[in-house]
Amino acid sequence: MEQWMRSVLLSMAKNRAANRWAKRYGLRLGARRFVAGETIEEAVRVVADLNRMGMSATLDHLGEFVGDALEAREAADACIEALMAIRRSGVDATLSVKLTQLGLDIDRDLCLENMRRILACAREGGIRVTIDMEDSPRCEATLRLFDELRAEFDNVGTVIQAYLYRSLEDVLRLAQDGVHLRIVKGAYKEPPEVAYPDKADVDANYVKLMEAQLLSPGFTAIATHDEKIIEHAKRFIAEHGIPRDRYEFQMLYGIRTNLQQQLVQEGYPLRLYVPYGVDWYGYFMRRLAERPANVWFVLRGLR
Repeated sequence: MEQWMRSVLLSMAKNRAANRWAKRYGLRLGARRFVAGETIEEAVRVVADLNRMGMSATLDHLGEFVGDALEAREAADACIEALMAIRRSGVDATLSVKLTQLGLDIDRDLCLENMRRILACAREGGIRVTIDMEDSPRCEATLRLFDELRAEFDNVGTVIQAYLYRSLEDVLRLAQDGVHLRIVKGAYKEPPEVAYPDKADVDANYVKLMEAQLLSPGFTAIATHDEKIIEHAKRFIAEHGIPRDRYEFQMLYGIRTNLQQQLVQEGYPLRLYVPYGVDWYGYFMRRLAERPANVWFVLRGLR
């Protein structure tokens, strides 16, 4: 039943009609649990509160699969607005971006132009930008564009998904160059031809990726809410004497808050992924798909 529900929710995440309806309805669907607000001002206030609790943040202006070049440039403008807001407020935050939001599916050169504009602005403010990884058909294009950008900018990183068969090879290649990588399990519906269908295999691969990156000269963002993996990471970090400035734990805003507070109290660096914006529907549905029990939370909020 849970697997069926997860499949339905992931399918709904790509439904454009439902997305339009959700925008009209607003964050009252229960999305405020996972989304910081619809404006950058709301998001910055949330980040400031997190900073006071000892947590860093990475802001994500929600949106993906734009329809034309104008929308892609507007999305890039919103990212630059977020960077300027970070600089003005002085909050401890970085930025995460999705290439489909910046025009990857429309024109690669347009996407590259938008990313260069974002990274140049971020570099001026000493802010790191992470390119999120999307579904598997866009993995190779994302990594190729990342390779091109990191030849020009030292403030860009990307994400590797543990459920893809190809990921260990990708990490081993990138680790040689000391890149900044966020390791995640993966949140898209993928066919068994490209991704591990079983959770145990995904978890085992996550550990391989994490260890390989931690032993590299690069920076490792350990992005997971899995307590077994977190405990394994703690032991591995201690056994290999990996310094605090070479890694951090990352979690999603609104999920496992007690575990987040525990990590901070234990002295581990923690950064929360803080999404905001009016185009929140797809992100929200993927969060529900990760734990379908949260659907009950949403239904109760609608009463």
